[in-house]
Amino acid sequence: MPETKALPGSSRSTHTDQVARHRAAILDAALPHVAFDGWTTKLMREAADAAGISHGEMRLAFPGGITDLVDCFLADGDRRMEEALAKQDLGALKIRERITLAVRTRIEVDAMHREAVRRAVTLLSLPISGTTGPHALYRTVDAIWRAVGDTSTDFNFYTKRVILAGVYSTVTITWFGDESEGFADTWAFLDRRIADVMKIEKAKAGVQKIGDYLPDPLALLGRLRYRRS
Repeated sequence: MPETKALPGSSRSTHTDQVARHRAAILDAALPHVAFDGWTTKLMREAADAAGISHGEMRLAFPGGITDLVDCFLADGDRRMEEALAKQDLGALKIRERITLAVRTRIEVDAMHREAVRRAVTLLSLPISGTTGPHALYRTVDAIWRAVGDTSTDFNFYTKRVILAGVYSTVTITWFGDESEGFADTWAFLDRRIADVMKIEKAKAGVQKIGDYLPDPLALLGRLRYRRS
């Protein structure tokens, strides 16, 4: 039998809404402390306590443990980026300008939580996090391309995302250590990397060459394993 969709007000819908509220409440309670304590199970438990959520409810909200909480944080950043971009007149911008704005916006929505992002990427680069890191990275670059109006469905769909993953990773790593005013060095670096991406539009035959030129995004994430956490 086909699965019956939950109706508004049904027990399934109510449960889903409650889990979403618990996830949001625990994340909100955890964020102010991540910069000092890191993303740990202890932090998650303390955040649940602070939010008045039982540990049983916490496990239902984050069955995968701390990696689920980190993934929730990164997914929420993607959502906030999409909301911010929806307020922009992207149609008036060239594709290069749209991508630049989207990547910059994705970073800026977490400007107040730079250390939390760094610690999140560090944790997700570890083998114990499984495939959560690569999935989160793909979700972000896919959200960026969709937000700027990408409708490709052919091979170009994948090459765009692979190449942007390399760009986004290198820009994010630059941002982690950027002490320039207003992150000026990061945005200058972003402009240079986006210039590489735009080569796709001008010469699609050179996509493979461009992809080889950019660093492997997963290798870059792995390097963060050796930074202080």
